[in-house]
Amino acid sequence: MADQAMATRKAPLEGLRGGSPAATVTPAVPASRIALRAPAESVSALSAALGVTLPVRPKTSASTAKRHALWLGPDEWLVIDEDGADLMAAAASSNALHSATDVSHRNTAVIVSGSGAEVAINSGCPQDLSLAIFPVGACSRTIFGKAEIILFRTAEDSFRVECWRSFSSFVFGLLSEGAIDAGH
Repeated sequence: MADQAMATRKAPLEGLRGGSPAATVTPAVPASRIALRAPAESVSALSAALGVTLPVRPKTSASTAKRHALWLGPDEWLVIDEDGADLMAAAASSNALHSATDVSHRNTAVIVSGSGAEVAINSGCPQDLSLAIFPVGACSRTIFGKAEIILFRTAEDSFRVECWRSFSSFVFGLLSEGAIDAGH
């Protein structure tokens, strides 16, 4: 039998670092992700199968350990597992009506943290990121510069910015510039 070469996908932002003492910008660890659509009747079974409660209110998320479910619409979620678990198999085990698409290789994420994280993100995003309006756990689909992103506040001074791989260099560069401005 002939030896077969296996292609390995390189993380799009591997080795990059950016920012300032006020806000650091780093690539997130690789994760598995599914884009999930389901009717209200399936939410309970899917939540049990995925091991995280699918939120049903706008701009909310739910997390258990390193798994996060982000509400994107009345019947739409982005589910992220930072340990790379097989989310497709988990969703399928629910036996509930749903549509799940593995978007692990389409998306990547950037972590923006520090006292200037809000300022860095606001350099390209018009959304009000004050804690009163966008508290810890809040998430939304929005824009950053010319790229669509999903913004998830993970702590008072930390955000996860999900974007498509094809826009990741642009998003990372603009976030880094915003983080430098946040330091001035």
